Amino acid sequence: MKAKTTLGGAMLMLASLAATAAQPADFLARFEREARQADGAFAASPARGEAWFQARHGREWSCSTCHTPDPAGRGKHAVTGKPIEPMAPVANPERLTSDRSVDKWFRRNCRDVVGRECTPAEKADVIAYLMRVGS
Repeated sequence: MKAKTTLGGAMLMLASLAATAAQPADFLARFEREARQADGAFAASPARGEAWFQARHGREWSCSTCHTPDPAGRGKHAVTGKPIEPMAPVANPERLTSDRSVDKWFRRNCRDVVGRECTPAEKADVIAYLMRVGS
């Protein structure tokens, strides 16, 4: 009986974790809150996010270099050639659902694209854009 109870408890815990998985809107809200600490009137802009995603920022790459100009399409890393799944949540429902992944990839890719960490405002704008793609 104890094994059944333990298994049932584990299944319930897994189900509750799945039910509380982050959504793209959660990250948008998080980065908007952070951006408002510097600018109380900040509101994420999909148009600004699209322009930022396509821009080279004075460097060799833009986000679209690897992720393609259409974030609903599959990309390919410019150096390694490794395939990259679509960035737009409408085309890839697993995108923007993990704190660890969102933080890791923004940190790594912003350093590659702009040579620094992205600001919360830049992150919010890009997420707003990615959420708008295909909707």
